Amino acid sequence: MQSIRQLVKSFLGAGFGLALLAWLPAVVAQTGASGAPLSSAPPSGAPPNIVLIVADDIGFSDFGSYGGEIETPHIDALAQAGIRFTNFHVASSCAPTRAMLMTGTDSHLAGIGSMRELMPLSHRGRPGYGGVLNDRVQTIAQRLQSAGYRTSAAGKWHLGIEARNLPPARGFDFSVIQADSGSDNFEMRPYLPMQAEAYWFENGERLRSLSQGFYSSTHFVDKTIEFLRSSSSQRKPFFAYVAFMANHTPIQAPAHFIDRYRGRYLEGWVAVRKARIQKLRESGLFGEHATLAPGLAQSDWDALSDKQQYFEARRMQAYAGMATAMDHEIGRLIAYLRETQQYANTVFVVLSDNGAVANEPYENEHGRRWLEKHYHREVETLGAKGSWVSAGRHWGRVSNTPFSGQKFFAGEGGVRVPLIISGLPSVAPGTLAHEFTHVTDIVPTLLEIAGVNSQQLSSGVESNTNQAQEAILGKSLLPALTAVRNVSVHDQGEAIGFEFSGNSALYQGDFKLIRNQPPLGDRKWRLFNIHNDPGETTDLREHLPDRYQDMLGEYAAYANRVRVLSMPEDYSLGKQVAINALIFVFLPRYLPHLVVFVALLLGVYLFWRSRRVPPGSQIT
Repeated sequence: MQSIRQLVKSFLGAGFGLALLAWLPAVVAQTGASGAPLSSAPPSGAPPNIVLIVADDIGFSDFGSYGGEIETPHIDALAQAGIRFTNFHVASSCAPTRAMLMTGTDSHLAGIGSMRELMPLSHRGRPGYGGVLNDRVQTIAQRLQSAGYRTSAAGKWHLGIEARNLPPARGFDFSVIQADSGSDNFEMRPYLPMQAEAYWFENGERLRSLSQGFYSSTHFVDKTIEFLRSSSSQRKPFFAYVAFMANHTPIQAPAHFIDRYRGRYLEGWVAVRKARIQKLRESGLFGEHATLAPGLAQSDWDALSDKQQYFEARRMQAYAGMATAMDHEIGRLIAYLRETQQYANTVFVVLSDNGAVANEPYENEHGRRWLEKHYHREVETLGAKGSWVSAGRHWGRVSNTPFSGQKFFAGEGGVRVPLIISGLPSVAPGTLAHEFTHVTDIVPTLLEIAGVNSQQLSSGVESNTNQAQEAILGKSLLPALTAVRNVSVHDQGEAIGFEFSGNSALYQGDFKLIRNQPPLGDRKWRLFNIHNDPGETTDLREHLPDRYQDMLGEYAAYANRVRVLSMPEDYSLGKQVAINALIFVFLPRYLPHLVVFVALLLGVYLFWRSRRVPPGSQIT
C-alpha cells in the first residue's frame, strides 16, 4: 500500500496526472486502473480541505448527473470527477438529517427525534425530543477544529437558536446562518406562519437586517469565500459547511436564472418523468430491471386548462431556476479555490437533506390566508422577490423519480437522495456506488479522509459538560471509495432504523421494513426488497414471514434503544403546526400586548364606575 501511495503522489506531482484522471472514461471507473485500491491520501500529502454542500429538498433525479433536465453543470462536473451513490439514505426531514450529518449518530440520540414545529405537545422536552442538539454529541466541526482545521458554516442551520446550539458553540470559527426551518430568500422574513420572524445569526450574534441585493445562495458563498480569504494566512486546512436553502419553499431565484427555462415544462409531468427514467437507466444509476414507483397519469395533465398548465410549467421553471442558481454559486466557490490553488487538495461532498416535498400549502385554509396577505402568486413573476410558490404535489413527485413517497414520509422518495464525493485521487472519475449507505456515515468518512484518529469513533468520549458522549454509529465510506468493485459498507445483518413523526423504517441488507402514517399511509408495516424493488411495489410480508417478524423485532429494539415515542392517534401535521405556532410563537409574542390592552380596558371601566353617580342620589 505504501508503494502505491508514493506512486500516486509522484503521478499527481507530475502536473498532468490530475487532469488525466479527470478525463478518464467512465468505463475505467467501474473496474479501477489497477488490481488494488488506491490510497485516499490527498495529492499534497497534507490534510485535505473539505467542502460539505447540502441542498435542501432536492429530489433524487433533479441534478443533471442524476437524470434530471435541470442545468447543474458544476455539480455534474464534481460527479463526473468523483463518485455518485445511488443508494444513500437520510431522514425524511431537514433537522433530523442535519443532526445526523453533523454528529454521525441517530437523530433521537442527538436530541432531534422531530422538529419543534411538528412535534406533538406530549413529546416536547422528552429525551430525544428537545428539537435541538443536546450536550451528548460532538459535531464534525468540533472534531476537525480540534484536529487543526479552520471551520466555517454558511446557510441553513435548523439545530437550535440557543447560544449553546449556535455554530460558535459547536465547533465553527465563522458562521452566518438562517436558524429556522427556512425563510424568504430575498428578505428577512418568515416563509410560513410557523415563526413570527426569521432568525439569522452571524458568529452567534442576531442579525436584524440583510445586505442590499441579498439572495440566500449568493450570500452563503460570498461569506464562505470571505472567511477563506481572511483566514488564509493561518496555513491550516479548512472545513466549509455550505447549506443552501435551495430548493426549499418558497421557490425563489434571480429572474435571469428562471428565464433560462421559459417555454420549458409545457409537455407536462409525465413526459418529464419519462425522460428522467430513460436517463437514469442509460447512465446505470437505476437498474434496467429495477421496479418503478407508479407515476402520474397523462390524464391528470390533460384535464388542466391551458391557463393551469401554464401556471404549472411556470412553477417548475422557477424550481429549476433556483437549482441552477445554487449550482452557479457552487461554481463560484470552485473558481475561487482554483484561483487560489486550493482546488486540487479539496474534497467535495454534495447531498440533499431529504427528498422533494410534494404538497400545496395553499390548500390549507390558514396557510392560504397568511400567504395571500404576505406574498403574491402572479404567474409571470413566480420565483421573484415577493412571490411565493412551491413545487406542488405533482412536480414534487417528478423530482423524486423513480421512487414513491416524499418529504416527511418513509418511502424511498422521501429518504433516498443524491450523494456525490469528489476530489479524492483514489476515486476513478464517474464511479457509481450501489451499496446501501447512510447519512451517519458522512462523519466517520470525513474524519478518516482528514486523518483524524478513528480509534475513538466507536466509543464515547468526554465533553466539557462531563457527560458521556453518544458514539458515532456510522461507518466510513472509504472502503466503497477505494475498492475496485462495489463493497458493502454495512454488513447484510446490520439493522439501521429510522423514525420521524411515526413514519418509520428499518434497513437490513437489501430489505426495508416500512410504516407510514396518514395521509400517505395506513400505519401498517410492509416489507420490500429495495435492491430489486426500489419502487416499493411488492409487499413481501406473506412471502417472507420469518424475515418480516425478525425485522419487526429489530425495529422494536431500535425504537427502545433510541427512545422513540409513539404518535398520538389523532396526529395531523398541518393541525400540529398551527397549534405549536399559536402556543409557542404567537401567544408569547402577543400575550404581553393583550394583557396590557385588557388592563387598560379594565382601568377605563373601573374609572367609569367610580365616576358614575349612583341611581337615586340626584339632587332635586
